[in-house]
Amino acid sequence: MLTETKITKKISEHKELIAALFSGLLIAIAWTFENHLSDALWVTLHLVAFVIGGYAKAKEGITETIRNKDLNVEMLMIFAAIGAAAIGYWTEGAILIFIFALSGALETYTMNKSNKEISSLMKLQPEEALRMNGDQKEMVTVSSLQIGDMIYVRAGERIPADGIISRGATSIDESAITGESIPVRKTENEEVFAGTVALDGSIYIEITKAANQTLFQKIIQMIQSAQDEKSPSQLFIEKFEGAYVKIVLIVVVLMMFIPHLLFDWTLQESIYRAMILLVVASPCALVASIMPATLSAISKSARAGVLFKGGVHIENMGHIHAIAFDKTGTLTKGKPEVTDFHVHPDHKQEDVLPIAMAMEQDSTHPLAYAIVTFGKQQQIGTSLQDIQVSTLTGNGISAVIEDETWEIGKPDYIGYEADFEDITKQLASEGKTIVYVKKGQQIVALFALKDTVRKDSIQAIKLLKQHGIHTVMLTGDHDLTAKAIAEEAGIDEYVANCLPHEKVEEIKKLKGKYQHVCMVGDGINDGPALATANIGIAMGEGTDVALETADVVLMKNNLSKITNAIHTSQKMNRVVKQNIFFSLAVIAILIASNFLQILDMPLGVIGHEGSTILVILNGLRLLK
Repeated sequence: MLTETKITKKISEHKELIAALFSGLLIAIAWTFENHLSDALWVTLHLVAFVIGGYAKAKEGITETIRNKDLNVEMLMIFAAIGAAAIGYWTEGAILIFIFALSGALETYTMNKSNKEISSLMKLQPEEALRMNGDQKEMVTVSSLQIGDMIYVRAGERIPADGIISRGATSIDESAITGESIPVRKTENEEVFAGTVALDGSIYIEITKAANQTLFQKIIQMIQSAQDEKSPSQLFIEKFEGAYVKIVLIVVVLMMFIPHLLFDWTLQESIYRAMILLVVASPCALVASIMPATLSAISKSARAGVLFKGGVHIENMGHIHAIAFDKTGTLTKGKPEVTDFHVHPDHKQEDVLPIAMAMEQDSTHPLAYAIVTFGKQQQIGTSLQDIQVSTLTGNGISAVIEDETWEIGKPDYIGYEADFEDITKQLASEGKTIVYVKKGQQIVALFALKDTVRKDSIQAIKLLKQHGIHTVMLTGDHDLTAKAIAEEAGIDEYVANCLPHEKVEEIKKLKGKYQHVCMVGDGINDGPALATANIGIAMGEGTDVALETADVVLMKNNLSKITNAIHTSQKMNRVVKQNIFFSLAVIAILIASNFLQILDMPLGVIGHEGSTILVILNGLRLLK
C-alpha cells in the first residue's frame, strides 16, 4: 500500500513531464508507421498527441486569459499549433506542442525543486507534543499549545515549539535552523527552537511562542513570500508579453495576405510563412528567461541560510555599492565579555575572583553575567552562599563578607587607584568598560569588558572591500568604543552616537552618494534604517521588528554569507541577461530566415522551442 502511494505521488509530481513524453511517443509512432496507417488513424494519433501534450498549457493559457483579460504566450502557441495543423502540417504542430509541453514540464520542475526546500523544512517540525498536566503527560497537537504551557521532550526527539528550558540539560542539534553541524549545549533558562533535536538529555520546556510564530514557521513563510514576489525584470517581461502577443497576431494576419499581393507569393506560401511566423515569433524563451533562474537562486540561497523575501531583492543584491552595519549584535556578539582582569600585587586572583563571582551570580545585568562566565572559564568556583548584596543604583553593588565591605562598580563611583591608573587609561582608550573591585578602602582588582567583534565580521568586511563595496558602521555607542570596533573590524568609516532617526539620515546620505545601499542590523532601533535602505538585511537572532522589516535574513548570523548572496545575485543577473539576449537573437534570426523563405516549419519549431528549453536549463544551473 505504501509503495502504491509513493508511485501515485511520483506520477502526480511529474504528470506534466509524463504527458509531454507520452505525446512525443505518439508522434514518434505516427511518424515511424506513417506509410502503414490509414489517414484517419494517423490524424487521430496526432490529435491525441495534441490533447495530451497541450492540455496543461492550454488550460493555463485560457484560464489566465480569462482572468487577466489579456492574451499570453500560451494562447499564441495554441494558435500556432492549430494553424500548423490547419495547413496540413500535423506532425510539426504536434512537435510544437510536444516541445512546448516539455519546456513547461521543466519550468514546473524548477518550481517543485524550489518548493522542496519548504517541504523538507515542514517535515522537521513535529505535529504532536507531550504537554505537562500537573504530574501527568498528555499527547496534544502542536497547534493547540499555548504560551506558558510546559512540554516534555525526550532525548533524541525533535523540539516541537520555541521555548525556554525550565528543567534539564541537553546537547541540541540546531543544523535545521543555523546550518551548523556542531551541537550546542543548552541548560536551564536557555532558549530552544522548534525543529531542532535534543540529542542526549530529556528536558522540560516552557512555551514562549505560538505554533505559527516560531522561528521555524517564519523561515517557511519568508521562503513562500520570496517565491510569490516577482523581480522588476519579471514584471517587465509580463507587461511586455501581452502587448507583444497582440502585435504578433496582427502581423501574422497581415502576412497571410500582403506578401501574396505585393511580392507575388502564392496564397498558400503566404499562409505557410504566416504560420511559421506565428511559431517562431512567440516569446516563449524570453518569458522563461527569468523566473526559473530567480527561483533557483532563491532556493540555493535558502539552503545556504540566506532567506530572500522576494525576487526583487535577490536581483537588487548584486547592485549594492555600500553597506551600513549596526554595531551591537551585528558586527559584535551583542554581549559583553571580560577581556582583561588585573589583580593588585598585594592580592591573589584565586582570592578575589570567587568573591566577585559570588556577588554577581544572582544579578541579571550583562556585565555581571560576563564576570561570572569569565570566572567559570577560569575554572574558579565559589563556596560563598547567601551573601546579602546591596544594589548601588546605576553604580554597582556592595556586600559585607567576613566583616569586610566589598564593592564592585564604576571607577567614577568606586574611586581611583594609582596602581591601576595607567592600565585603566590604556584599556579605556581601547573602548572597553572598566569595573573595579574594592575591599574596604583599597581597590584590589580591575575587570575590562567589551562587546567583542564576531570573527566572521572581520572576514566579511575584508571580502566586501575586495569587491569594492564601501563599509560603514552606524552605532548609538560613544565615539571611543565605535572607533575601536571599527578599527578592529576593518570598517571604512563609522558614525557614533547615532539615534534611530539619525541612522535613517545617514542611509539617505549614502544612497545619494552610492545609489544602491544595504543596511544590516538586528534591533528594533534598526527597523527604520532597514526599511530606508535599498536592501535591508536582518540577523537571524535579531528582534521580530528587524526580521519583519528586512528584505533578507541571515539565519546563520554569519556576515560572510552576504558576500555569497551578492555572488549568487550577480550570477543570477548574468544568467538572466544571457537568456534574454539569446532568446531575442534566436527570435530575430528565425523571423529573418522566414521572410527570406529559407526556413521551413520543422526547423522553425525546433529552433524556437529548443531555445526555450536551453534558457530554462541555463536557469537551473543556479541550483548547483
